[in-house]
Amino acid sequence: MSSRYKKSEQLLDRALKVIPLGSQTFSKSITQFPLGVSPYFAKKGKGSRLWDVDGNEYIDFINGLLSVSIGYSDPDVTSSVKAQLDNGVTFSISNELEIEVAEKLIDLVPCAEMVRFGKNGTDCTSAAIRLARAYTKKEIVLVCGYHGWQDWYIGSTTRNLGVPKTTQSLTKTFIYNDIKSFDTLIEEYKGQIAAVIMEPMNVAYPNEGFLEHIRTVTENENIVMVFDETITGCRFSKGGAQELFGITPDLATFGKGIGNGFPLSAVMGKKKIMCLMEDIFYSGTFAGETSSLAAATVVLDKIKNENVCEHLVKVGSYLKSEVQALINSYGLEQHVDCIGHPSWSFLTFKDIGSITSFEMKTLYMQEMFKSGILSFGTHNLSFSHTIDDVDQLLCAYKDFFGLLSECIELGNVSNSLECQVLEPLFKVR
Repeated sequence: MSSRYKKSEQLLDRALKVIPLGSQTFSKSITQFPLGVSPYFAKKGKGSRLWDVDGNEYIDFINGLLSVSIGYSDPDVTSSVKAQLDNGVTFSISNELEIEVAEKLIDLVPCAEMVRFGKNGTDCTSAAIRLARAYTKKEIVLVCGYHGWQDWYIGSTTRNLGVPKTTQSLTKTFIYNDIKSFDTLIEEYKGQIAAVIMEPMNVAYPNEGFLEHIRTVTENENIVMVFDETITGCRFSKGGAQELFGITPDLATFGKGIGNGFPLSAVMGKKKIMCLMEDIFYSGTFAGETSSLAAATVVLDKIKNENVCEHLVKVGSYLKSEVQALINSYGLEQHVDCIGHPSWSFLTFKDIGSITSFEMKTLYMQEMFKSGILSFGTHNLSFSHTIDDVDQLLCAYKDFFGLLSECIELGNVSNSLECQVLEPLFKVR
């Protein structure tokens, strides 16, 4: 048992006895964090910092899987939520906050004419697909990216255990920035496609004309275009990636950061489609829960008025350029890259000889955690991150890139590992 993570590992032992994988989320479990060199349980967070149960402090570049958009324990968000708690959380009838938050989203998001809420991204992507099928009276769905755990999507991945074959057959995957792969499916299933749902951007920027082509085809073929902006919404710009790239979908889903860690998601879009919410069944006891809505009122006001997205771009652009300069200075550009949008960038690894990318990633996490950096290869920024935080990250990267260079020269990473190598969960980006 690691002395640095002694209490975390003790809690993990307890958790594994009562919780499958010891966590509610795959991305927070032992599938993602290598055993023996990782923290598993958080004690508290403040601003850009997180403390684990062993008292170790980190600059957090995971940020609750991008759900913490403003910063841990933001005083304005906390004040709004505490005030609401005094009045109650879940009521027997609706609450005015439902209207207020819906109006704020409609004000920010280009496609939004009506809004319904959920708790997780999966709630709202699944609602969007049901709306699209009801609206078009067709069944096939084309997907690109990650869209949650429900059967209609996860059946198209390698994590399809328990999903009926008939359900799997209704979802088809195309490749991002590959118009041919998209057009091939359009022709093969012509007249049968209800929806195209995609992350408008994840690792790579869209090629010129890619999103425009999909928008044109979906309009011509009576297909509902859905942007899954669970991550990009209110992050890439105030109105999400659709505003940044100038492409307005029929429906969009927002989530993650709109509640700054409080559970809230939203499906929104054209009124003529959203009105079908009156006919399909989409209903949740906690969708209108008011502590999350109270948080969202503050978050959305900050997004609109306090240059949150601009700050993320400024800090993230500095981070990307400096990391790339370090990669080049260590001669690692053939094996390591820093890609993605400034607010959500990725450090990627490529196999070299007998050294695999997952050996490199495991070593990366081992060394980052030791250095007080919480990251599993992404830079998920919040409004609370500063240039000083990035400079501390860069110091940790200098040490890591030096070690990685030595490992590559020796042709061996495993000798530097203090744990088992991670295995891929499933690849969606």
